[in-house]
Amino acid sequence: MTAAMVENHQSLERRSWDYLLETWRGLDVPEGWRAEIDEGQIVLVPPPHAHHNGVAAKVHRGLFKCLPDDLEIYQTLGIHIAPLDRLYVPDVVVVPSRLVDEADPDGNDPVDASEALLVAEITSKSNARDDRTKKYRAYARASVPVYLLIDRFDTRGPTVTVFTEPGDGTYKHSESVPFGKPFALPEPFGTTIPTADFPA
Repeated sequence: MTAAMVENHQSLERRSWDYLLETWRGLDVPEGWRAEIDEGQIVLVPPPHAHHNGVAAKVHRGLFKCLPDDLEIYQTLGIHIAPLDRLYVPDVVVVPSRLVDEADPDGNDPVDASEALLVAEITSKSNARDDRTKKYRAYARASVPVYLLIDRFDTRGPTVTVFTEPGDGTYKHSESVPFGKPFALPEPFGTTIPTADFPA
């Protein structure tokens, strides 16, 4: 492929991403739904089951107790996985609060995923595979330090896995516990979150 062809291809990809992002910004998504950009298309994610929301609330509460003042927890924040030109809206994400506080009040820009300190996804029957594979790889590529996968549909039973040490598109370390046992999060969280009350 010639240099001109490469440049033209990259220019087309950039225009395609810019168009998708502008469309995403302008969407009027029904309440409870989320819009994400994945593999060159906008995908609407339906509202989750009540148990899914219950787990997210308990994770939020567990994180809130240990969070440094400059960090905040969000449940509807879009994050851009720049290396892959994807945009996800995780179930829980922790980022420096200044990124949201200083955002353009008239805009709807996602936060760069590389700024996130923790991303949590809670599986639903319809998306469990994506959370285990596609999003796992995307967050690793974006160097998110902690990926928390709360898998209500794991074949071994409901499980929480804490992935850490991202590099080369994967996480080099992981620890899993079944629902009912607490899981530990590394610094800057330095806390243990119980799962005994997680609804399966």
